[in-house]
Amino acid sequence: MQSQKHLFDLPENVTYLNGAYMSPQLKSVTQIGLKSVTRKARPNEILAEDFFNQVEILKQHFATLINAPHYKNTVSIPSVSYGIANAANNVPISKGDEIILVDEQFPSNVYIWKEITQKKGAIIKVIKPTQQFENRAVLWNEEILQAITKKTAVVSICNVHWADGTLFNLKAIREKTREVNALLVIDGTQSIGALPFSVQEVQPDALICGGYKWLLGPYSTGMAYYGDAFNDGNPIEHSWMNRYNSQDFSGLTTYQDRYQEKAARYAVGEASNFVLTPMLIRAIEQLIEWTPAAIQEYCRGISAGAVKKLRDFGCFIEDDNHRAYHLIGVYFPDHIDVEGLKTRLKQENIIVSFRGNAMRISPNVYNSEEDLERLVAQF
Repeated sequence: MQSQKHLFDLPENVTYLNGAYMSPQLKSVTQIGLKSVTRKARPNEILAEDFFNQVEILKQHFATLINAPHYKNTVSIPSVSYGIANAANNVPISKGDEIILVDEQFPSNVYIWKEITQKKGAIIKVIKPTQQFENRAVLWNEEILQAITKKTAVVSICNVHWADGTLFNLKAIREKTREVNALLVIDGTQSIGALPFSVQEVQPDALICGGYKWLLGPYSTGMAYYGDAFNDGNPIEHSWMNRYNSQDFSGLTTYQDRYQEKAARYAVGEASNFVLTPMLIRAIEQLIEWTPAAIQEYCRGISAGAVKKLRDFGCFIEDDNHRAYHLIGVYFPDHIDVEGLKTRLKQENIIVSFRGNAMRISPNVYNSEEDLERLVAQF
């Protein structure tokens, strides 16, 4: 793969290495958005079937991207907090059960679990990494596996830690949760779209993704996968579109207790979203064409030299076998003036994030090796 910057509308004087914060938008996605905004000016052209057909296409595309066995297990959501809440409210939890989270998870995957513990009398176990950098990811994963016991009701975890790119061994975690009859909920916001993922391989009970980062979609969109363990659950809202036979507009007041098939009950109200849905469809189409595997390899290639130089400066970056290539956490040695570095980056229009104790570099296909070299030159 070559640089795809020409497909985006990034300013030439900006080095944007911050896709984990918010992705830039494909020009093709912007064009579809502009066209879609004007559509409502002529509501007579929006037909009953239009409330459903684009949503079905979006679900099919997302299922393809994550290698889900059935697209009807996927739904549109407006945010990660929405998607996690639908899962959390339907996990069987009793007093004394344990909910396993990892340290410094993104808050959208924390607050709902705190509420659940207060309601159910359950306990949150937060698994922290070792204070030493040596074998950090390996030991962290081992601690997670050891924490999963017969008391565990659910493990709610990310694939890639949002702050520093640490990879969690989801296959091993899934195997351990099955042994103790616990569920596995994954926040894939910082991985799906840029890192290969297969529902059929990992077999999570739920996978939640915000749409405006690595899915390259617009803000206030997202997608979720809910496995068959959630087929009979209670959604956090009750949209008419999610009920059986809702395509028949003439029969909408024949109220239905029955839902649409599989995960449809968990879709956000007004999922048709005639502006954002077509935009996210186009974004995911492009990701399918590129493939997350190719994106990951591209990010590996353009960042390898910079990673080596940063390590030579004394910075800690997780071992290559235990981190993502599209999200790189850099921990500084004492001799580096971090505030001075932040000032230089700002002056040079080099955009990264600082999360916790790490500088987060998050390149994508619109970046180049030269972008990473510009960053390293500021040290």
